Amino acid sequence: MLLLIASGFSLQPLSTDLYLPSLPHLSRYFGVPAGAVQITLTLFVFGFGLAQLAVGPLSDRYGRRPVALGGYALYLAASLLCAVAPTLAVLSGGRVLQAVGCCSVIVAARALVRDRYDPARGAQLLARSSSLLSIAPLVGPIAGGYAEVWLGWRASFVLLGLIAAWFGLYALRHWQESNPAPDPLALRPRRLLAAYREVARHPSFGAYALPAALTYSAIFVFIAGSSFAFIDVLGVPTERYGFYFAGAVVGYLGGTLLCRRALRYFSLPQILAGGSGLTAAGGLGLWLAVEKDLASPGVLLAAQFTVMLAHGINQPCAQAGAIGPFQARAGAAAGAAAAAAGAAPPPVVIPRIALGGLVGQRGLSR
Repeated sequence: MLLLIASGFSLQPLSTDLYLPSLPHLSRYFGVPAGAVQITLTLFVFGFGLAQLAVGPLSDRYGRRPVALGGYALYLAASLLCAVAPTLAVLSGGRVLQAVGCCSVIVAARALVRDRYDPARGAQLLARSSSLLSIAPLVGPIAGGYAEVWLGWRASFVLLGLIAAWFGLYALRHWQESNPAPDPLALRPRRLLAAYREVARHPSFGAYALPAALTYSAIFVFIAGSSFAFIDVLGVPTERYGFYFAGAVVGYLGGTLLCRRALRYFSLPQILAGGSGLTAAGGLGLWLAVEKDLASPGVLLAAQFTVMLAHGINQPCAQAGAIGPFQARAGAAAGAAAAAAGAAPPPVVIPRIALGGLVGQRGLSR
């Protein structure tokens, strides 16, 4: 169970992190501004969030296993499309398809946890899986950096396809259906709207989903802008960028370990309050550093380490708490929670290349 959940969840950070070192090179390859290639990240997250509004009820209707296996298959096909993309438009379309496949796997995995465990035990399992999950953002940018230097940007998407095939074969063998009573009416429009209305109106849903969405937004600001800030503005070599990113991800690993210990002594709301305070501290610290012209690779790393630490604390509790009251509609609740997280980052990033633009503006003005 732990490996099924961790492998499914790891598709998301791999999808965003592995090709980050290639973003500046994609800009030059296609002859477009930096913001144009960052849209491939934004489209992925936006598609990931919105698709889950449909994928969640699909898992309530047909079961968790077929939705997960279909997601792996779609992700594999989309990765190969990205690898052979002749234009940025085709690459962007492949990224949207990757997002749909990825979200199918993750929604099914979250619903699987709710099918098998109560919220407290589910949070423990999610925290343990998050510790394993941290391997993906640790290794992804490093592997992507060397893949870019040795083979070019297309190699990253070939690697993503191979990983999806490996995880999909594991799920095909070990994933057992956990939804004993599929709802044949789950996809009817009225029933669908009623399910999401019930989820949205529940007082605890927003309390758990909002911290998850805002913490993920802080992470996405770093994901979208860090390669430009480190490589183009601060002069970090492409093959070394992944090590800086991995240093920040160590904070995420530490956060998941702290969460596992904290769950023994504190409630989910108490843990979320502490994690949200750390997110604010990391973000404000970076802003102050940039305003005082103190931006450097070490400062960026320290600020993002703090935000990643908070992310590791918040996410397991938020995911378990958001879907906890909805055992009969676990798929719809998981989809709504993930859609909230997925819909938050694009408005942050579209108007301005958040971190890259902020630090880049300072660097270029000097």
